[in-house]
Amino acid sequence: MTGQRSEEKRKKRRLKRWVRLTILALFLSIFAALIVNLLTTSDENDLNDITKNNTEQEQDQVAEPKETKETISISAAGDFTLGTDETFTYEGSFPHEAEKNGLEHFTAELGGVFEEDDLSTVNLETTLTEATEKAEKKFRFKGDPEYTQILIDGDIEAVNLANNHIHDYLQQGYDDTIANLKKEKIGYFGYDNQYVTEIKGVKVAALGYEGWQDSAEIREQVEGDIQKLRDDGVEIIIVHFHWGVERSYVPEESQKTLARFTVDTGADLVVGHHPHVVQGIEEYKGKFIVYSLGNFMFGGNRNPSDKDTFVFQQTFHLKNGKLTDQKEINVVPFSISSLTERNNYQPKRLQGAEKQRVMNKIIEVSNQINGTNAEWMNYQKETTGN
Repeated sequence: MTGQRSEEKRKKRRLKRWVRLTILALFLSIFAALIVNLLTTSDENDLNDITKNNTEQEQDQVAEPKETKETISISAAGDFTLGTDETFTYEGSFPHEAEKNGLEHFTAELGGVFEEDDLSTVNLETTLTEATEKAEKKFRFKGDPEYTQILIDGDIEAVNLANNHIHDYLQQGYDDTIANLKKEKIGYFGYDNQYVTEIKGVKVAALGYEGWQDSAEIREQVEGDIQKLRDDGVEIIIVHFHWGVERSYVPEESQKTLARFTVDTGADLVVGHHPHVVQGIEEYKGKFIVYSLGNFMFGGNRNPSDKDTFVFQQTFHLKNGKLTDQKEINVVPFSISSLTERNNYQPKRLQGAEKQRVMNKIIEVSNQINGTNAEWMNYQKETTGN
């Protein structure tokens, strides 16, 4: 009996030890599970914090886009009469010069002036047509359709058609001129035509009008055209006016009031032509008005007494695609001829004393507009050399 009881005790001790070990193992398993859970939760929180921080940084980057700055340079020159009146003597005429020296003759002395910009605009004061029926008037200008190559050679992107010679060969001449410009991918504007292009992602437009008087009719058209362009997202608007009195160096009052109205309405630059001589430049409400650029490549006179002219260039500064108040201009003196004794229809970029003489002349006529100093000179680009 004693042995049996001893065996039973040993069995009980083994059972108790097994139970204790089982409980200990269960406790250790629970403890380990708790530790793993705590570590996993901590890692998830750290990951969430990192993700949150990255998201906030991305949101900050979206909220603050990178600032962009651009410049757009635009040139304007006066009358391009690529041709002649058929009643003029052939000797010494524009067609005669073209026959003798080739079309490359006319752009040989430009000095790269129109290559330096983003957009060049001029006044095309002729027809490019083979039509024969003419308007009843004193002078009627006509050029060979091949003369469009001169515009290409000169790096001219767009031409104004709103002037008193574009209908010299009636509707046929006008239609032919547009067709020949289109053929060579030369832009055009004037009257109901608007030239709109995109430069460096910015919309730029040019308008053209005959501005013989400051009337309610012309004001309504100018205001409506500018507003439509603004509604279409155009950022820079250039307006050409054919106006004024021939050979007058001082603009008429109607030129000044119409030009200022055009700026008030939203134009960024106003330029004019028709007087065949230069008129002054005015700064008005932070914009520039160039009252007359004069002749430039002018086949309408074999030897005009005043051969002075200039190219007006303005560099527009933009920030995030929007025009800023920063202003920079470059008035480039020219002669309409590389010869002094006659007009050879080859505009020449001036240097040295002649350049300064023409610049002084532009300043002088500018001072006659309002009887004040030419404030626009504050924005004239500094040039080096002659």
